[in-house]
Amino acid sequence: MINLTGRRALVTGGSRGIGAAIALTLAENGADVALTFQHSSESAQRVASSIQQLGRQAFSIQADSGDPFAIKRSVDEAAGALGGLDILVNNAAIALYESVADFKVKDIDALLAVNVRAPVLTTQAALPHLKGGSRVITIGSAGADRIVGSTGTVYYMTKAALQAFTRGLAHELGPRDITANLVQPGSTDTDMNPANGEFSEFQRALIPLGRFGAPRDIAATVAFLASPAARQITGTIVNVDGGLLA
Repeated sequence: MINLTGRRALVTGGSRGIGAAIALTLAENGADVALTFQHSSESAQRVASSIQQLGRQAFSIQADSGDPFAIKRSVDEAAGALGGLDILVNNAAIALYESVADFKVKDIDALLAVNVRAPVLTTQAALPHLKGGSRVITIGSAGADRIVGSTGTVYYMTKAALQAFTRGLAHELGPRDITANLVQPGSTDTDMNPANGEFSEFQRALIPLGRFGAPRDIAATVAFLASPAARQITGTIVNVDGGLLA
């Protein structure tokens, strides 16, 4: 059984989809949770209310993950509200698809700012609050290792960068007894990629299990990595992809 009682978590992009499932699952296992959102204030409040109904503390914080100042403010606000931080989940991300030939500079910059720079800056802001035994867990994509489709090159490039970030972070934080791991979802049933969407049958055909994952599948993996049971796991990439990369 996973026991996160007394642990304090920050989940970026926690108002919907995988982020919301992670926030709720951490709370179900005993953690108090702060979550950030950019636009979905009502969704964020619903997640926070659900966590509070479990008897845990919950706080929703508006922050644009493309804004370095907002990132620093939101991390400090979360740590202040929770009385510290033990678990950081870098989940916030955006997805933009286009051929390299047609990709606009502003869209490249947006992907790099949110998907690469934000996890670095969020972790940097969280480090003063993290003690021994803390966890940094980043959400990437199985597309970093297997690009499917012809318009995902730049998006998946940003996800591949998280592999190097996680491995380097494991070396940097290991002496402080802080672990760093990367979870790479495969096709997961969310608003961004619904299991009944236009390209869902094509994706299912590539998955040995023959089905999309659910956000809770990703959340369960995150909860384990956040727990004391995962104390010896760091610098690791965990694929939750139904066998896509097998």
